[in-house]
Amino acid sequence: MNEVRVIDDTGQNLGVLSRNDALALAKEKDLDLVEVSPQANPPVCKIVDYGKYSYQQEKRERKSTKHRSKLKEVKFTIKIGEHDFQTKMNRVRQFLTKGDVVRVSIFFRGREIVHASRGRELLKRVRDEVSDIARAEGNPTARGKVLQLLIVPTSKSDS
Repeated sequence: MNEVRVIDDTGQNLGVLSRNDALALAKEKDLDLVEVSPQANPPVCKIVDYGKYSYQQEKRERKSTKHRSKLKEVKFTIKIGEHDFQTKMNRVRQFLTKGDVVRVSIFFRGREIVHASRGRELLKRVRDEVSDIARAEGNPTARGKVLQLLIVPTSKSDS
């Protein structure tokens, strides 16, 4: 690696220089010589402030990591009041707009299980309330005394 292609701090291509000349040029400008593309032939180096350069790299990496969707669960009972229902629906909407998948669970206590139809109506109401930003994944499933429905946010490309 005796010769390197050098790009100065303003973005100008200075051409192919010997490594020692490139280091001397960087030292003259009171900056660092950073190898940005080691695979190229000859390798590409930039004359930059290394601290600033590494900060920009970190910033770019942080921006590129996207939100990973998580499974969130919101629990209801069939005797839920209107205000409580609206409060829980606000949470469901927040989760969906963040890109999370939401499992809506209806819990039946004691003998409430004989009113499973009311639970299905409640799930249908939840599904209808968020139909503008999400869709239901499959049909409601019964697991013991719990009725569940998975709600998935619709991607922006779908709408």
